[in-house]
Amino acid sequence: MSDKDILIGLNIAGIGYIRLKRLIEVFGGLEEISRGDEFTLRKIDGMGPDLAGKILSLKDGSALEKERKLIDKERAGILTVFDEGYPENLKNIYDPPIVLYVKGEIKPEDKRAVALVGSRRASLYGLTICRDLAGALSARGITVVSGLARGIDSAAHKGALDAGGRTVAVLGSGLNNLYPPENKLLAKRIVDSGALISEFPMGMAPLKRNFPIRNRVISGLSLGVVVVEAAKKSGALITAYSALEEGR
Repeated sequence: MSDKDILIGLNIAGIGYIRLKRLIEVFGGLEEISRGDEFTLRKIDGMGPDLAGKILSLKDGSALEKERKLIDKERAGILTVFDEGYPENLKNIYDPPIVLYVKGEIKPEDKRAVALVGSRRASLYGLTICRDLAGALSARGITVVSGLARGIDSAAHKGALDAGGRTVAVLGSGLNNLYPPENKLLAKRIVDSGALISEFPMGMAPLKRNFPIRNRVISGLSLGVVVVEAAKKSGALITAYSALEEGR
């Protein structure tokens, strides 16, 4: 089993970058983790029987084989946190995703990125401002990052694409479970001029709890975050707070 396959198998709820580093510390390497025993796993702080069982199931390989088939069917690529092509901005946050599923291409120039986020129920004025701002950023060679949601996110991606720029969409679901479904054509345009990315396994539904997790990736990919229009308790503000915590 390759290191990349092991990391795909370890990309489960309860294992982030911090816990992965602890596992490597204890076992000595990724291959050793995949051959690990329950006794050693349970000695790690916060490692309950359910999570230990999921790690031990790596030995079986059937779940990984199924995931690999879905990845191939979707024609997606995989970047792990240890790969050279993993986005540098994102790697520098406190708890970066250990795996990114990618459709399209993340390029070195995407380091110069700004996130545009905001309300799903934005005003016409907000949508217009967002598209204009995305176009202006694109004209200066800056990649626009957003979340493919309705409203401001969609306007950000469209503004960048219409200006001939690059844009990256970060999903709160698996790549093969696109949400919202009406953005399917927009997603195809993004793949052709940027990338769709997700840290969630194939088939993952767009669960409410996924979106705050997704938002830290939006801010993590970016040098700064612009909240175009948002309510006081919106997900867009979570993205902004994530950026502040990372000094963006």
